[in-house]
Amino acid sequence: MRYSDNGLLDALASTYVLGTLEGGARRRFERLQQDRGDVRMRVIQWEQCLGQLALSVPAHQPSLHLWPAIAARTQPEPAPRQTSSSRWSKWLRPAGVGLGGVVAGVIAASALFVSAPSVFISIDQFAMRSGEHWPQGYVGVLNDAQGQGRLLVSSLRRGKTLRLEVLGAPIARALASDEWLVLWALPDDGAPFAIGVVPATGFQVSTMPDTSEKLLFTVSRLIVTRERSATPSQPSTEVMLSGSCAKLG
Repeated sequence: MRYSDNGLLDALASTYVLGTLEGGARRRFERLQQDRGDVRMRVIQWEQCLGQLALSVPAHQPSLHLWPAIAARTQPEPAPRQTSSSRWSKWLRPAGVGLGGVVAGVIAASALFVSAPSVFISIDQFAMRSGEHWPQGYVGVLNDAQGQGRLLVSSLRRGKTLRLEVLGAPIARALASDEWLVLWALPDDGAPFAIGVVPATGFQVSTMPDTSEKLLFTVSRLIVTRERSATPSQPSTEVMLSGSCAKLG
């Protein structure tokens, strides 16, 4: 596989951050990050993008069963009897957290610092330390009716290239020959306008009529509708996906 294509690297980095890149492909991409600083920067870029989008999602009260379930997986089973080593473990165990949970937390925190330093330092600081310029742009993750992320949208601020990546299964399994999935921008102070046609599955790169800075500057929401034309004047009521649009940088 050739790793010189920017579109391919963006697709791999975004799916890696979202957790949909699995198996051997994920292991190969992790090895690639170790050898190439530009690939690590792309991963951190997507972590920053999706982290900003997460802030726009309303907070939900977790289930009462969530923390007991986490504790059951992270805390070891109680030993049948006390030993000399178990007395020392009491000093190392914070209230309500097993020793295994402490070790797992330290390992996880260490791995997070190595793989995602932007969590601990700003993205601009990391870019300056690495001597690389950080790209500015717009990004959106659109969800289906069940709240599952299904479409990743991205574009550089000064560019006219629109990158669309369908996450997981096809968005629509039964599109007729005269049906299209259309991406719409919903400005804060104007009427919705179509950005382009969305593929039912896979990855697509298309050209917008203007730069993303001019088109998306006042846009906070994106939707995908099923249409009878590839260039409709207004969105139909059959909304397939919707989500926030965030500005990076």
